[in-house]
Amino acid sequence: MTEESVLRKASGWSILWGILLIIFGILAIGSPYLAAVAVTSIIAWLIILAGGAHLIYGFHAKSAGGIVWEILVALAYIVFGIYLLMHPSLGIAALTLLLATLFFIEGILDIIGFFQARRSGGRSGWLLLDGIITLLLAVLIWVHWPSSSAWAIGTLVGVSMIVSGWVRLMISLAVRRLAGSTA
Repeated sequence: MTEESVLRKASGWSILWGILLIIFGILAIGSPYLAAVAVTSIIAWLIILAGGAHLIYGFHAKSAGGIVWEILVALAYIVFGIYLLMHPSLGIAALTLLLATLFFIEGILDIIGFFQARRSGGRSGWLLLDGIITLLLAVLIWVHWPSSSAWAIGTLVGVSMIVSGWVRLMISLAVRRLAGSTA
């Protein structure tokens, strides 16, 4: 198999993945609550798996106290994960509030970064714009919380998937063109 055919095959799979990300991103934006439930479910399953890991580790602990502690931690993880699976709306609301907090902190830090960059003579208008928009998004989510939970996570995950898919698609097409031009 030539290097060109390997690159074409790999870029073909990458193109497919990019297109799928774009499609799933559009679906997430079209049904943001369903996408948020999916994200919450994935997080719940990861928490349950972490509980399983604690349980396994607990049986390998050296002391009786260590065993008991790890088993209690494992049970807490597993119970919490199952609770999230059974009550995804609560998980979505909590994740939305956490996201708003993250956006608020990011917006403030971007605005501080703008003033730091401006003081050192750098061009930083885009950083200020990013900070203001991120801060406004945080306030928008906070002001409308918990009702913002119905759209915030799913919409933002969808936008992220579309952007990631588009970037992957553009890079893959560039690799494919480059592979074709070197043949």
